[in-house]
Amino acid sequence: MNNRIAAWIVTCAVVLSVGLFFLTARWTARLSAERWSHPQDDLAWLRREFRLGQEEMSRIRRLHEGYLPVCREWCARIAAKKAELESELSHSGGFTPRAAELVRELAALRAECQVAMLRHFEEVSRAMPPDQGRRYFAEMLRLTLGSHEATERAMALESSGVHEHR
Repeated sequence: MNNRIAAWIVTCAVVLSVGLFFLTARWTARLSAERWSHPQDDLAWLRREFRLGQEEMSRIRRLHEGYLPVCREWCARIAAKKAELESELSHSGGFTPRAAELVRELAALRAECQVAMLRHFEEVSRAMPPDQGRRYFAEMLRLTLGSHEATERAMALESSGVHEHR
């Protein structure tokens, strides 16, 4: 009889623990989602991170809304060129001179897109207080140009005879 009571207590404790775990996990996820995602305002992070006022946010929002069609156009052009490259690679049976040309064209589109983004980021930075604007632009520069840095750094080390393993 004592073993049955002990087993019943352990079973109840396990069920209660698992239930509390899932309840806590769900509650934490909900709070995090409420805290960090603002589907109605995709610039809320900018206001929080750079402690911007209403006037600054109004200027930045106008810049952001003006740049969105430009960004969409660059993305569409890049996607079309990438599809063209993928088609060439899949239908040619190898890496052809045309595929090499398409890689160069894709790289040129991406570079021009980065130039357009950096110009936009610089414009946004000028709508902020000077210190915040410099910090914003530095971060956007790092994110925009830094996407390939890890690969480039690893390959540079490899080409110098040094192999970096992570």
